[in-house]
Amino acid sequence: MVVTKAPPSLLYMVKQVELVVRSRLDELLKPTGVTALQYTSLTVLERHDGLSAAQLARDSFVTAQSVADVIRALETRGLVRRERNPRNRRELLILLTESGRDVLARHAEPVRELEERMVRDLTAHQTDQFRQALSKAWQSLS
Repeated sequence: MVVTKAPPSLLYMVKQVELVVRSRLDELLKPTGVTALQYTSLTVLERHDGLSAAQLARDSFVTAQSVADVIRALETRGLVRRERNPRNRRELLILLTESGRDVLARHAEPVRELEERMVRDLTAHQTDQFRQALSKAWQSLS
């Protein structure tokens, strides 16, 4: 009797990819002193500058407490700044500083190379399908 092992679950495989990406990002960012989580927040702000902490937490896939720690660390390093929302004076908006933009610019190429390394054994069409599949999976769970 031949026993075939079931393939690993997709959830397990997604987690494996997430962990190795985070590890590689941490290695890339280490000289700058920015963590992968902080970098993710900076990239979110690069696309949508002027978010509330709650919006930044949602878009960065972290809890409100985690994003508060991230914002504090980034603000201390001068990579983001907070200012009052002119439409809601009780709300603070998080904005990228020029130093934050410099960190992103400095790491754009190494991060792009990491992404290319991740999909190097895929064709351009497979990479596009992978991107679409991940997007659909995320939408299904959101």
